[in-house]
Amino acid sequence: MLRTLLAAILVAVPLEAQEAGKVPVPDKTDAALARAVAFLVGTQAADGSIVQAGQNQNQTAMTSLAILAMAAVGHQPTDDTREGQAMKKALAFVLKPERQNPQGYLGEKDGSRMYGHGIVTLMLAEMLGMGVDAQQDQALRDRCRKAVDLILKSQALKKDARGAGGWRYQPESMDSDLSVTVWQVMALRSARNAGLDVPKESIERALEYIKRCYYVSKEKEGDRLKSGCGYEPGRRPEYAMAAAGLLSLAVCGDYESAEVKGSAEWLKEQKPDFTREWFFYGTYYYAQGMFQRGGEHAAHARKTVEEILLPKQGADGAWTAQHPQERDAGKVYSTSLGILCLAVKFHFLPIYQR
Repeated sequence: MLRTLLAAILVAVPLEAQEAGKVPVPDKTDAALARAVAFLVGTQAADGSIVQAGQNQNQTAMTSLAILAMAAVGHQPTDDTREGQAMKKALAFVLKPERQNPQGYLGEKDGSRMYGHGIVTLMLAEMLGMGVDAQQDQALRDRCRKAVDLILKSQALKKDARGAGGWRYQPESMDSDLSVTVWQVMALRSARNAGLDVPKESIERALEYIKRCYYVSKEKEGDRLKSGCGYEPGRRPEYAMAAAGLLSLAVCGDYESAEVKGSAEWLKEQKPDFTREWFFYGTYYYAQGMFQRGGEHAAHARKTVEEILLPKQGADGAWTAQHPQERDAGKVYSTSLGILCLAVKFHFLPIYQR
């Protein structure tokens, strides 16, 4: 049984029950998380990567997503456990020099582009100081520093007013979209939290871009009170991007703007649909973004996500997306995001703490 899950449960158990030696039974969410982590560990290849058998693309990004998922429920690569050993091997895989090009780009070698670069950079920043030894810690810092520098250089390109402050598919892209921007923002904020040099101005420019993606009807200014972000400025809100916008704003330290309040209200009226395109991608943003909003929004989202995800978990502990496009990304992708959706109850990773 996961030690971290049991420890979290024991905190809430009356002292007299603990003294009487009564071991609490994990609730359904805890048990689902344990099974999902076991799936990821069991999927690990001999080289340390965590990818679905037969899928050779996006290895660095997928392995990093799996590391984030395991860390989100309290595992660390220094743990003397099966999970800890898996994380240690996975980190070693990601930290191989050939995984990052000379310019610091982490999305080139595995074809994941700037999506993968943001995911891997976020993982590296969250794992700073958690290496198994001084050598691995230094490698984490060196790789992360180069990756952050590339994100900053990419943002600094002279884009037009519509795309300024954001990111897109390649480091040299001259336009921007929110789906790529959200990962770069989380990576930068995590790196800044960890003590790396990330100019405040970069976060502020990203915040301005995200707010330009917030949709306001030309016919009715009141829509600002209940709306959300679209894929690009001027695009109408839809589930995944509205949730991405909410999480991005919170990560940038914006908790009370009209855009934050409007996004949370709009999302509260949306019913996450398991058959929807990019359900796992959007629900990850939804669960974490609504947690950042707090109060009734957080409680509503957590209940909603658990009611949808728990019955959909497979016998092998994995989640499988129903929509063909997302299903093609594989079980490691959907299971890692499923864990991150349900792990809002723990808040082990600094980036997800409010």
